[in-house]
Amino acid sequence: MPTVKVGLVVADALAAAVSFMLAFYAREGVSVFAPGGGLAWSNRFAPYGALLVFVVVIRLLSFRYCDLYRVRGEFSFVDDAIRIFKATAIGSLLIVAAAFLYRGGFEFRAFSYARGVFVADFFIVLIIVGVVRFVMRAVQTFVRSRQINLIPTLVVGRGPEASLFIREMRERPALGYRVIGVVETTPSAPAASLSYEDVPIIGTLESLPDVIRDSGANEVIIADPQVNGDALFEVMMRCGRRRGVEFRIAPSLFNCLPRKTEIDQIGVLPMIRLFREPLSSGARILKRSFDLIVAALAITLLFPVWLLIALLIKLDSKGPVFYTQERVGMDGRLFLLYKFRTMKAGADPELHREYQRAFIAGRAEANLGNETKPAYKLLADPRITRIGKALRRISLDEVPQLLNVLSGDMSLVGPRPPIPYEVEAYELWHRKRLDMKPGLTGLWQVSGRNRLPFEEMVRLDLFYIENWSLLLDLKIILRTGFVMLGGEGH
Repeated sequence: MPTVKVGLVVADALAAAVSFMLAFYAREGVSVFAPGGGLAWSNRFAPYGALLVFVVVIRLLSFRYCDLYRVRGEFSFVDDAIRIFKATAIGSLLIVAAAFLYRGGFEFRAFSYARGVFVADFFIVLIIVGVVRFVMRAVQTFVRSRQINLIPTLVVGRGPEASLFIREMRERPALGYRVIGVVETTPSAPAASLSYEDVPIIGTLESLPDVIRDSGANEVIIADPQVNGDALFEVMMRCGRRRGVEFRIAPSLFNCLPRKTEIDQIGVLPMIRLFREPLSSGARILKRSFDLIVAALAITLLFPVWLLIALLIKLDSKGPVFYTQERVGMDGRLFLLYKFRTMKAGADPELHREYQRAFIAGRAEANLGNETKPAYKLLADPRITRIGKALRRISLDEVPQLLNVLSGDMSLVGPRPPIPYEVEAYELWHRKRLDMKPGLTGLWQVSGRNRLPFEEMVRLDLFYIENWSLLLDLKIILRTGFVMLGGEGH
């Protein structure tokens, strides 16, 4: 990993310098170097050449500030793209400030820099650094898929969170982790032959420092929300920082304090006041404006696709092009949801009703896959048409819900809109997912989708509601595109 980081720093430094020179050439049409084949700057580029050291240093610092040199563990192409854009924008602003304050020193104090050079530099750096990061991540994904260069990881605890983490790491080596052992939180040491989720149990919380040393683990995931805090703190202090081991806590979401809080005071007592509404009035206006703009633009651009899908549905089976179904929206309000019809006309909903009851109740039969590769969906539904299967695979059957977004019944991003008979089977805490408008896509759809049981889906929905931001919506929308291209429809 240190070698990769050094390589990235060198590549970024070269990219910053080359991009600035290319930007000058694109804007001025004049060579950067003086005639004669030497390495001296040309007269026209000399004022810009005086800035080159600042350009390289500012670029590297902005990339470091935006965490572009973190290469271990999980990554996302969408997150990388956002960080690259942010780092490039910050760096360009600082370079412009340096240029017009420093002005190349005393020699060029009266020189007027061309703004077009800095604009071109922004776009060239964005493209070059983006390509470098994409290639690096593609190679990293390929290497990890071969079980190479994975982070040896210990999981502390045995419960739903630990089980979910182990399965996820086993199914998705591209995340960069390899679980090498489970650590018990109970005082009694287990027998060496015992295992959990096919991973050996290799120690207890009290022996964690020795287990880390003997196993060579680089990360420790605390996946037991009931672990004793004092005992955990003592163990972490005994481990020390010199070994470079990272500790991460993966508690149940309902043991976490919501981020949308305010500090208040009653008398001499400090109080934490939780937001009664998921979104403030300003946030609701921002989210609604974003929904209207993007939905209207998407409907306009996708109109030819709508016509093609409508024709294919008509040619494939008898019945209407659109399918409407009553769904439950924010605060329990009913509305009609629009979809392209993917089932035979007049299909009996009882099959889906019975499955959803088992899914919500968490019964074992709801998992139509297996323990290592769970699948919480109807894999073989005889009601679905041939075109319907294709539409569902890439989620194009959901496109008409843009009309629901325009009408205000739905948002672009939010919890999945449930059917009334699903809500009837909800427990009380499940209904908190109705505190926000349902979405055309959501955190669940891009974070595991049909591989997650119902309660994990609800937890993701509540996490989204408590932690909403426009940036989070943008990330989810971008990730949805990758999910659709990967054919992970439902």
